[in-house]
Amino acid sequence: MSVDESIGVPVSQVERPVSDPAIRTRPARRRIDDDGMLGLGLLAGPANVIMQLARPGVGYGVMESRVESGRIDRHPIKRARTTFTYLAVSTTGTQAQKAAFRRAVNGAHGQVYSTEESPVQYRAFDKDLQLWVGACLYKGVVDVHRIFVGDLDDEAADALHEKGRALATMLQVPDSMWPADREAFDRYWQESLEHVHIDDAVRDYLYPIAASRLRGLTLPGPLQRWSESLALLITTGFLPQRFRDEMRLPWGAARQRRFDRLMAVLRAVNDVAPKFVREFPFNLLLRDLDWRMRTGRPLV
Repeated sequence: MSVDESIGVPVSQVERPVSDPAIRTRPARRRIDDDGMLGLGLLAGPANVIMQLARPGVGYGVMESRVESGRIDRHPIKRARTTFTYLAVSTTGTQAQKAAFRRAVNGAHGQVYSTEESPVQYRAFDKDLQLWVGACLYKGVVDVHRIFVGDLDDEAADALHEKGRALATMLQVPDSMWPADREAFDRYWQESLEHVHIDDAVRDYLYPIAASRLRGLTLPGPLQRWSESLALLITTGFLPQRFRDEMRLPWGAARQRRFDRLMAVLRAVNDVAPKFVREFPFNLLLRDLDWRMRTGRPLV
């Protein structure tokens, strides 16, 4: 692992461009297609939310959302179900599942737009903002697979890039807007970082998410502090340095080593787990979606 001399911290998987060639430090034991959506990817969820909301239009769109049931600060479990179902449907769902979920999400997005009082102008149907959200999701999937499955050869990485396309295009983003290849994605990512900014209001909104602090649930003092410390380690470890800086989350070589050791333990457990366990809860979310479609229940 190389070291970023500017900050003295080993360069982690989340800092590597998605087009980086395989470094072969740990060959993948399984191909990407054999794993589907990795359940351990849930650990990267809070970091990915932070990355998405680091674009002010997305941050204020979520923070000021009129869709009460979809607010992550008030209904984190329901919002997580919706997000993870979107991941599963867009990458492995049937055409019927994609069409139904697209209609449901569009219905919710129709209520998300700025007002004269909003400090940032936004609307949920903004294709540029939707592309950014899809790009964050794809970047997160790449990082999770590098950490828990292993480095990707060119064929597997290209296949994952094509799967990532659906994360943006399942809604309003035209296919032509998705970067043509991994190198083009990295250029888009670097250019988009120029638009990243987390102000005090959005930072205060995101910090409880970073610490996995659930509304209305408080553990005894020492246990609560331990839980939040562990959550912050995981969340910050999955964030590229630019987003750590925007969130003012401290990081250094010692924290990177702790994160790497923890991920190594989880990776070892994942290696011996049966496929059903590795893909939980994404496999069950698709079944839940089918049940909701059959029974006429809300999908988001």
